[in-house]
Amino acid sequence: MKIIPSRLLDPKADLVFKKIFGNNKDLVKSFLNSLLPLQDDALIDTLEYLPSEQVSRTPLQKYSIVDVRCVDQKGRTFIVEMQMAWSSSFMSRLQFGAAKAYVDQLEKGETYKMASPVYGLSLIGEVFDRQTDEWYHHYKTVNVKDVNKDIEGLELIFVELPKFKATTYWEKKLGVLWLRFLNETPDLKVIPDEFTETPDIQKALELTIEASFSKEDLAQYDGYWDRMSVEKTLLSDAREEGMAEGKAEGLAEGALKAKYDMARQLLHEGLPIDLIARTTRLTVDDIKSL
Repeated sequence: MKIIPSRLLDPKADLVFKKIFGNNKDLVKSFLNSLLPLQDDALIDTLEYLPSEQVSRTPLQKYSIVDVRCVDQKGRTFIVEMQMAWSSSFMSRLQFGAAKAYVDQLEKGETYKMASPVYGLSLIGEVFDRQTDEWYHHYKTVNVKDVNKDIEGLELIFVELPKFKATTYWEKKLGVLWLRFLNETPDLKVIPDEFTETPDIQKALELTIEASFSKEDLAQYDGYWDRMSVEKTLLSDAREEGMAEGKAEGLAEGALKAKYDMARQLLHEGLPIDLIARTTRLTVDDIKSL
C-alpha cells in the first residue's frame, strides 16, 4: 500500500478522463485492449487520435470524449468512439454517434468496402439494466436465427460501472484493474499494491492528482459534477411526470416514461422541437410543457 500524497480526482469526469486517455496513446491502447471484445491475436497494435475535422460533431455526439483510429495485429483498421454517458437516452446516443462515425469515413465516390468497423464504447456511471446482474453489454448485428453469423460494421459496448465488483470474474486481469481504477480512485485513502505494480494504472493514477490541475481546471471539474446533478434531477422529474401521465392516459408506464425522458434529453441537447416530436411521437405542446 502507498499513502496518497494529494486528493485524487474522479477519472469519470470528462476533464480528467480526457487528460488520461486524450493525451496518452499507451493508456488508450491498454484500456481498449482490456475492455473491447477483441481476439487475443487481433489486439490493437497502433492507434492515432482522430483530428477534430475528421470527427463529425452533432448535438448527440457532444458527449464523446476520445475518438481514435486503431490498427490491430492483423493490419485491420477500426475506429473507437469513447464516451461517458449519463442519461436515459445514452443507448440511442451512442448508436447514433457510432453510426455517424461509420458513415462519415467515406468520401463521395468511395466504395463501401473501404469503410472500417466502428466500436462505440460507453462507460455508464449508473445502473440502467435492472433485470440482470451483467455489467458488460455487447451489441452487434447478428442473424436472428443464427447468432453466430454477423455483419461487421458497428459494435456497441456498454459497461455499467456500479455493477462491477473487484471479485467479479473477468478474463483479462488488466480489465479488472482498469475498472477498479475508474470506480475506486476518488475514494482511495491508500493506493493498492496491484495499482502501483501495474505501470499503466500507476501512470493513470498520477494524472488524477488534484495538485496537477490548475484552478481553472478544478472549477471546470466541479462544474461537471454540478451539471450531472442537475441532469439527474431533471431525469428524475421526467420519470415522475411520465408515470403520472401514463396512469392518466392509460398508457404503459415504461413507454411513456421513456418518451418523456428522451424528449427532455433531446431538448437539453438543443434539437428542434418539431424533430423531437417526430422522434418521440409526443405532441409539440407536450414537449413545450417540458
